[in-house]
Amino acid sequence: MTAPVIPFAEGDALLDWVALTDALADGHRLPKAEIADTFLYRDPDTLLNRSAWIDGLGLAVKCATVFPGNTARSASSINGGVMLFSDQDGTLDAIIDFHLVTKWKTAGDSLLAARRLARPDSERILIIGAGTQARGLHAAYGAAFPQARFTVWNRTQANAEALAAEIPRLEVASSLEDAIARADIITCATMSTEPLIRGDWLQPGQHIDLIGAYRPDMREVDDTALQRARLFVDSRDTTIGHIGELKIPLASGVITEDDIVADYYALDAFRRHTPDEITLFKNGGGAHLDLMTSRYILDQWTARQ
Repeated sequence: MTAPVIPFAEGDALLDWVALTDALADGHRLPKAEIADTFLYRDPDTLLNRSAWIDGLGLAVKCATVFPGNTARSASSINGGVMLFSDQDGTLDAIIDFHLVTKWKTAGDSLLAARRLARPDSERILIIGAGTQARGLHAAYGAAFPQARFTVWNRTQANAEALAAEIPRLEVASSLEDAIARADIITCATMSTEPLIRGDWLQPGQHIDLIGAYRPDMREVDDTALQRARLFVDSRDTTIGHIGELKIPLASGVITEDDIVADYYALDAFRRHTPDEITLFKNGGGAHLDLMTSRYILDQWTARQ
């Protein structure tokens, strides 16, 4: 039997955000994933291969090509695909569109934490950053918090206004400090190397979701925010020693590894102790989450054929 090739639009129409978070939770109850990344470079272009193997779920290789020059030709600078393999015999189960897996993995990763850490009665959600991820975050959080009203803030307000023109009832904030003060959930997906979210701006009971920082020099919150919140990560292995959000304050002694309550391999610890505490989740991604998401996508594809 030929392995299916699952394109973006056809796959996207079959998926459910809440069901995906349940699949991610189930994936973390299996043996811990083995993961590895490899890079090839031809300045300024990059090939990134992210691989994962989970006993009982299978294997995945996510290949991403990064060609910055494509933007000058009005083409996507990031392309690729995910190959999903059988855990039983190693045969190819599916080839899945890169952007489909990335969209659902990234927002679903954050949503799993929010479903457990954010107050269920959260009514105002702030999206910081108006890039590609903002659309997926709006859809994901809207599925789990259907009563919520959304606001977006972006450094370039015109980009926030353009996003609001696409999404009905999405408000645009002009002041980040004011928008943070009013929010119950704050989800941040930027490329910032300087903290945008100040701990002094945070309010009791908020949940902070950090997505954008992925390099050792990147941060989206300051030291005060980390000290005021209970801290959670999706994976200790892919965040603590790799991402500036934690790497920098750990090196300076602002926080210690003991301040990080849990990652998803201790999912039962993801719970709010009081309505007033501030919770903070760092989304680091990882090939194991691509594998879990890809398996969920293939299961839905197979069920609907």
